Amino acid sequence: MSLEDKVGQLFFAVVYGSHAGSSSDENRARYGVATPAEVVAKYRPGGVILFPWAGNVSTARQVAALTTGLRKASKTPLVIGVDQENGTVSRLGSVITKLPGAGAIGATGNPAIARDTARVTGKELRALGILLDFAPVADVNVNPRNPVIGPRAYGSDPRRVAAMVGAAVDGFHAAGVASVAKHFPGHGDTTVDSHTGLPVIKHSKALWRRLDAPPFRTAIEHGVDAIMTAHVVMPELDPSGDPATLSKPILTGLLRGELGFDGVITTDALDMAGVRKRYGDAEVAVRAVLAGADVLLMPPNLPKAYNAVLKAVESGRITEKRLDESVLRILRLKQRRGVFAVTRTDPRAVKSAEHLKIARRLTGRLAAKP
Repeated sequence: MSLEDKVGQLFFAVVYGSHAGSSSDENRARYGVATPAEVVAKYRPGGVILFPWAGNVSTARQVAALTTGLRKASKTPLVIGVDQENGTVSRLGSVITKLPGAGAIGATGNPAIARDTARVTGKELRALGILLDFAPVADVNVNPRNPVIGPRAYGSDPRRVAAMVGAAVDGFHAAGVASVAKHFPGHGDTTVDSHTGLPVIKHSKALWRRLDAPPFRTAIEHGVDAIMTAHVVMPELDPSGDPATLSKPILTGLLRGELGFDGVITTDALDMAGVRKRYGDAEVAVRAVLAGADVLLMPPNLPKAYNAVLKAVESGRITEKRLDESVLRILRLKQRRGVFAVTRTDPRAVKSAEHLKIARRLTGRLAAKP
């Protein structure tokens, strides 16, 4: 791979349009090319993330055609992901089988429901050509005023959340889909939404180990493919004032060192206010890599971020060894989840009679909880 290819692998981009060949003024303005396929060919991203607001989601057949076209446009096998947590964050909407969200599942105390839900979701994603889900949420939601997590979490008990997260990871893997535990080191005790501000969580390291860390530790034990960072400041873990996404003590020190995670670390979306408070969009991308991140998700200005990382490698600020570490982790994830193989889509497998029956059964079990 060329240096440009390697840098491209670090980025997961948003593309605009319903098909790989759809022309979009948004693509032209952001990337200087018209179609999703041209964006992929030009910047060689490691992955693409789909959103309904980007015009990517309307029907199962359309999504399958889009993912197929995007893969064909990429020189290096492309992983396509989505935020399909179920419940309040369901980017595929009515396209796939409606299943319960984490809060409702966690209230049952039954990890088997978390596993079955993830397995069905994963099977349907794979049928659409989506091989990575940015789920499960591993936050322990202990603050009832939390404006961004709430029912997206499995609950407020770290042991119960950990059991649910581990079961969900198993379910995704049973379906052949990569899973992403989020948001490290924990976003459960905030009153600020990191989409619009920069939350500060004053947990001591001892409290963090007891409250926030257990679900991530369990996810790692279950072989989770990736862990997403949080745009939160934890001054007791890193007194610099940088959010975790840009913190080497948190990502390399705690996640890599203390928890022993050697999978992919992905940032949360880099267009969120929580990570843009202190540095410009170019510098944020470079600092995230230096902190320990492998994937740079949704930079608000992909050309600027791409060129900044490329120049940082060329100047030696980011060593080629450091770049290669991230690229290898990303390629290993792709290999492990079958991205290098031919991906055959089958939109007819979505909302199948079997899956709808499972959904009814799961919903019934939720309704019958004590």
